[in-house]
Amino acid sequence: MKRFIQTLKNIWSIEDLRKRILYTLGLVLIYRIGCYVVLPGVDPAGLEKMHSQGADGLMGLLNMFSGGAFSNASIFALGIMPYITASIVIQLFVMVIPYFQKMQRDGENGRRKMNQITRLLTVLITGFQAPAYIKNMMFQAPNEAFYPFSPDVAPSILSFFGISSIIILIAGTLFVMWLGERITENGVGNGISLLIMIGIIARLPFALFGELASKLTDVGGGLVMFLFEIVVLLAVILLVILLVQGTRRIPVQYAKRIVGNKQYGGVRQYIPIKVNAAGVMPIIFAQAIMFIPITIMGFSEEGASSFWQVFTNFDGFWYNFVFFILVVIFTYFYTAIAINPNQMADDMKKNGGFIPGVKPGKKTAEYLEEILSRVTLPGSIFLAIVAILPALVRLFGVNTQFAQFYGGTSLLILVGVILDTLQQIESHLLMRHYDGLTKTGRIKGRTSMSIQA
Repeated sequence: MKRFIQTLKNIWSIEDLRKRILYTLGLVLIYRIGCYVVLPGVDPAGLEKMHSQGADGLMGLLNMFSGGAFSNASIFALGIMPYITASIVIQLFVMVIPYFQKMQRDGENGRRKMNQITRLLTVLITGFQAPAYIKNMMFQAPNEAFYPFSPDVAPSILSFFGISSIIILIAGTLFVMWLGERITENGVGNGISLLIMIGIIARLPFALFGELASKLTDVGGGLVMFLFEIVVLLAVILLVILLVQGTRRIPVQYAKRIVGNKQYGGVRQYIPIKVNAAGVMPIIFAQAIMFIPITIMGFSEEGASSFWQVFTNFDGFWYNFVFFILVVIFTYFYTAIAINPNQMADDMKKNGGFIPGVKPGKKTAEYLEEILSRVTLPGSIFLAIVAILPALVRLFGVNTQFAQFYGGTSLLILVGVILDTLQQIESHLLMRHYDGLTKTGRIKGRTSMSIQA
């Protein structure tokens, strides 16, 4: 405890770090307030169906990423998801389109162009999602004329309410994107990821107290069962930290070069191949695929929906079995897109580097691909287990809201973002010749282990 207090004093004594933390907290506060500012013309008392929609499924995923703003029909209802979607699309373009590959290699100038394209694509995606969101609100109760709107509002896309709401939703997403960029530039941590994490963690107290209340009932199991669930949650968090930080280090030797009186190279470095190089993306892709049966159910006849009915039960065996397989497949797919062994081998050859015992060029690429396949197998299985953990713990009586923190996108994002943020804080401490956040060892975030192409 004494060391913890001293660490806080060290953090506060660094003026630049103190300003960054206060700046970050201020922008996060603005974001959280905006999540409760309801769209003009919407009746907050009539949003019960929106809240039920945001409990699970695709709407639940969107509500989680927006920090509850989706179900509140707030000005930040679409949250940061359009920007994330645009970033994923641009990232895929970089892997398959030579123009974007060249832009990525142009350094700072190329990065600015890619950021500008991402922002424009965000506006385009939000322009499609905002009318769909308003239309979804109008579809809530077709037998009630203005639900969930105020009595003086005509719920139509082409009305003043519809057009103004679409503009507000687009502006809200762009403002959230701006907040994230400002946090990244002038605050602590990755702003976009931090806003997502804040939205997720804001739901933890309600889920925690809800689980505690359910356990204190006559059939809940009592306080001992609740404490046991907390211990299991802590164990799962430790395992996820191992998954996020786990790497396979491949040694690389660089040839000696003498230029004038100076010697370059001749040192051994390492290429860190991450156990989970794909991050949380395989789970998001797999969830998107698993929402297809629910969509088909909405359009199919009563008799024709028996096959798809099996895949709409989130706690059922077949749903989680297919979900598990899809996560494994998408982990291999996304890893193959994100890491290019041929390019890594070419870069090493150009810089005079080689893996001891492996010939440069094609042999090096084959060796890296073999190592990547071996490392990805346990990583994909572990990631798939984490993905279905919420469904497993629900079978043991854990409520749905609290079960989300046992795995899936929620836990992976929380662990990854917290590690990245703590790593930045620790780097500020070490630069000022203070001790780190831990007594032994150093905190490693996801970015410290990323492979630079």
